[in-house]
Amino acid sequence: MTCPESLAAGLEAEFTRIQHERMTDVPMLNPVLQVQAVGFTAREGCCIGVLITPWFMNLMLLSPQGDEWAGLPSGTKINHRFPSGTYEFILGDEERIGHYLMCSLFSPVFEFQNQEAAVATAEAVMEGLMDGTGRDDISTREREIRNIWRGADGATGAVTDGDEANRPTLSERIEKPISRRDLLRGAFLGRED
Repeated sequence: MTCPESLAAGLEAEFTRIQHERMTDVPMLNPVLQVQAVGFTAREGCCIGVLITPWFMNLMLLSPQGDEWAGLPSGTKINHRFPSGTYEFILGDEERIGHYLMCSLFSPVFEFQNQEAAVATAEAVMEGLMDGTGRDDISTREREIRNIWRGADGATGAVTDGDEANRPTLSERIEKPISRRDLLRGAFLGRED
């Protein structure tokens, strides 16, 4: 299966319409950006790519065979696994394109000085998404390394903080999907207080 060009074109047309109808005079728009679908490719029966708009950059998952998420309410969270890891998507719905899944990358998008920088970032996201190298190189001896760093007696020395000993390892945390909110709260590092 290949992603039909009409799918990306329809996505661009719908979000351009949204920009002109719903986003007029919204201060979070970056005026140097325009709506553009980047890098859409087929994966496991769906089309995945990045959508750039003047107000967000999202990873988008579309169903070319119809509306496969039609029975689910908007806002439903669905995890999808890619070579680089598992990502949390949120279900959206627009009348002209149906249901789609989105994973926020940037919102707002003021850090982009021009469309070319946004497109280059989107292309790098797509390349990184499909790149699983490096995942197996992560040390699974994280506790030993942490104990040495903290001055514990020997590589297998006991850590006195009970919470620290029960905290998931880096490898375990990588396998668990993380929301953007949790990432900002430090959940990836195990700091969820």
